[in-house]
Amino acid sequence: MDGYSHNQMSSILIAVTNDDGIKSPGIRAAVEAVLGLGELVVIAPSSQQTSMGRSLSAKKDDYLKMAEFEVNGEKIRAYHADSTPAFVVMHAFHTIFHDKRPDLLISGINYGENLGSNLTISGTVGAAIQAATMGVPAIALSLQTDMAHHHHYGDVCWKMARHFVRRVIKSVIESSFPKGVDVLNVNIPEGITEQTECRVTCQSRHPYFTTRITEPKHDSRFGDGKCVVDLDHDGLEKDSDIYAIAKDKVVSVTPLRLDMTAKDGHNKVVMVKV
Repeated sequence: MDGYSHNQMSSILIAVTNDDGIKSPGIRAAVEAVLGLGELVVIAPSSQQTSMGRSLSAKKDDYLKMAEFEVNGEKIRAYHADSTPAFVVMHAFHTIFHDKRPDLLISGINYGENLGSNLTISGTVGAAIQAATMGVPAIALSLQTDMAHHHHYGDVCWKMARHFVRRVIKSVIESSFPKGVDVLNVNIPEGITEQTECRVTCQSRHPYFTTRITEPKHDSRFGDGKCVVDLDHDGLEKDSDIYAIAKDKVVSVTPLRLDMTAKDGHNKVVMVKV
């Protein structure tokens, strides 16, 4: 994605998606944050699709239906389908955007942080990765919230999230998407101000969320598990996304690549016996 001048921004096509559903206040906040930075088109799941990762699942006879979507008095072209986030993106790229792919896709703003080795669970990140596999740079956006809001919309202040989302996306549009990067994973902590640091981080190898089952047995039900934040504070990498959010309370921006090949310090593939 090449850099654009202020006069060229109106020609940029930005797709906006999420995993919390088209009625989520988070996707509305994302649209509010990027109004005026380009032509916006919303493509989102019809309902909550949290933790769907990059799953491609949908009802075979469903399709992208038009939806009313108005923000700050401006009507935004919007579509939704009863599908996982990644499948919404894939299908939209083959249908709505079949003549012209978006210049950028943003996914979020998600209820809840997406950090560390939990990244592949996230439907927010999954949608961004799907766009990247189809040649469109993407930004995943998540706000730290109480876990009670992860599956149910809650009363959340989006002001600072909107501020940093606009800051990051405007910077990317004006200076171009970082070379060699496919997805930017942005996580915004609670209780920040406009002066809060925005830090480039690595993805931690540690999990952020984990599941606990009291008195686990072979017949423990899936619903018996309780999601908790359980961190190895001493083992956390100081340059990681988890450390930035959990310890230093700063905005984390993690560059991601589609290539998951294990490489050594010289960027060569790690040799294994076969």
